Amino acid sequence: MAFMREDIERVRSATSIVDLVDSVTTVRKRGRAVKAICPFHQEKTPSMSIDVARGLYHCFGCGVGGDIFKFVQETQALDFSEAVEFLAARAGITLRIDHKAAQRRGERQSLIEAVEKAVDFYRDRLKNSPDAASARKYLRSRGYDTDVVDRFGLGYSPAEGWDELVQYLKGKGVTEKAMLDSGLAAKNQRGRLRDWFRGRIMFPIYDISGSPVGFGARLLDGDGPKYLNSPETRIYRKAQLLYGLNWAKAPITRSGYSLVVEGYTDVIGLHLADLPVAVATCGTALGEDHFDLLRRFSERIVLAFDADEAGVGAALRGDELSTPADLDLDVRVALMPEGADPADLVQSDRLEELRKAVASSRPLLEFRIDRELERHNVEEAEGRARAVRAAARLIARQSDEIVRSEYSRRVSRATGVDLAAVQRAVQEAFRERDGRSGSRAATPHPPVVRPRSTLSGSELAERELLRLILANDGRLPAEELDVDLFTLSEHRAYFEALHPLMTSTPAGKVLDLNSLPDGFASQLSAVVLDDLPLDTDPAALVRRLERWRTERRIGVIRHQVESEAPGSEAHSNLLRQLIGLERRKRELDSE
Repeated sequence: MAFMREDIERVRSATSIVDLVDSVTTVRKRGRAVKAICPFHQEKTPSMSIDVARGLYHCFGCGVGGDIFKFVQETQALDFSEAVEFLAARAGITLRIDHKAAQRRGERQSLIEAVEKAVDFYRDRLKNSPDAASARKYLRSRGYDTDVVDRFGLGYSPAEGWDELVQYLKGKGVTEKAMLDSGLAAKNQRGRLRDWFRGRIMFPIYDISGSPVGFGARLLDGDGPKYLNSPETRIYRKAQLLYGLNWAKAPITRSGYSLVVEGYTDVIGLHLADLPVAVATCGTALGEDHFDLLRRFSERIVLAFDADEAGVGAALRGDELSTPADLDLDVRVALMPEGADPADLVQSDRLEELRKAVASSRPLLEFRIDRELERHNVEEAEGRARAVRAAARLIARQSDEIVRSEYSRRVSRATGVDLAAVQRAVQEAFRERDGRSGSRAATPHPPVVRPRSTLSGSELAERELLRLILANDGRLPAEELDVDLFTLSEHRAYFEALHPLMTSTPAGKVLDLNSLPDGFASQLSAVVLDDLPLDTDPAALVRRLERWRTERRIGVIRHQVESEAPGSEAHSNLLRQLIGLERRKRELDSE
């Protein structure tokens, strides 16, 4: 059900989050602080903090958080609309239907229902039709019996007729528009509908909630691509889907990692072999939206690819290297034994080899750098130079300064090139990358907020500045704030998301976190609900952070000065920069 936005906000305003939480667990008030025993995990000491003004909660024990609607969804096992109705009834508010939104939701449901009917058609065809004999033979060769077909909804699209699914769906009351909009049919040159898939084994693809939204289809005989996917539709967007995630999400949460493989049969084979954490992309390279899906369930993502060049290429494809660091993800690569993919290992009773490969997986950036270095002859000076420049371009994609520093050392050791020279190459690549991309926009995906206990003194100061920004403290010197005051990648991402909101909101007025990209409000609740009071002098805090930033820059420039020939133009320029930074540091010390 789709309700008017104004009514939803009336419900929000009328609901006391303290009373709401108190209805399902113990709430304790101590001065201004409101805490509760978390209902989402076992505990004796309250670790859930509540922000009364913003209507937010966050548990520092298990990491859950959100607003009043999210709380009701999680504690009452309701969807969003049901949570709104629940709270509206509690507050005595009458909800009005947003008919346009309801129409859009109804249209989406009609597409899902059309795909559901197609799943039934294809599965029945596979199990009972003579023309599917070759498909049944192929699946039996993979070890798939009737139970597997039913469990994963496998099917077969007929090869001979050009509109058999279309005619079936018409008989089930599906409109031509729904067939076209769901990607099940297309129009031929005469304007007549034809089936999108023909002569293929069908793998239904489900969204994260378990609704069928499209298909991956394997060709058995004849011409055409080996695999064909549904076209992009309102419900099927391959960049935002992972095959098998609807089944794997709970096992991933329990095991602490997800396993990304290349194909549908790899996923099925691993699930059948009691390794149900496997997922696969749907005919596209792994991208940011896929990472965002997986990080909801675990921070560790293991990429398991074939050992051949094609498989290695899948791990190397794309320009997404910054994503794991920015999202605080542990992305690793597990190479399969030579000549085998995960499905082959399962089928030949070599699952233990797969488990060992996963256990010995390597960080993605380490893997990519080592592969790049292997391409060059580091025994020769020119080869070493090319290897360092290639590795530097990979390292420069990392926003985390510590990550760049550690991998620069690794490249220096591997090539025998002086560390200072490697660092210069990385810095040059980093500047070139920034120059090409221009000013960096806020990441569209919220990085995880680390616990306070893991932060250093300067990082705690960065966190305090974020809290002041969230409070929209009027004492903040807004003109002195910039992203380089922050060292942690998640702090930088949150500053870039919050700063435009702060500058457009009158000082002292609460920032509307719901206007931030999806997921940011939930993660920032951990920052908002910090146990410590906000009694910091904002101007002094900014000066302290600027002093630390200046010290960091001084350290970098000093290192560069030592590596340049005295009297050279580069040496002189660096000295001038160093003198200016030292002067600024003295000014900050005296303020």
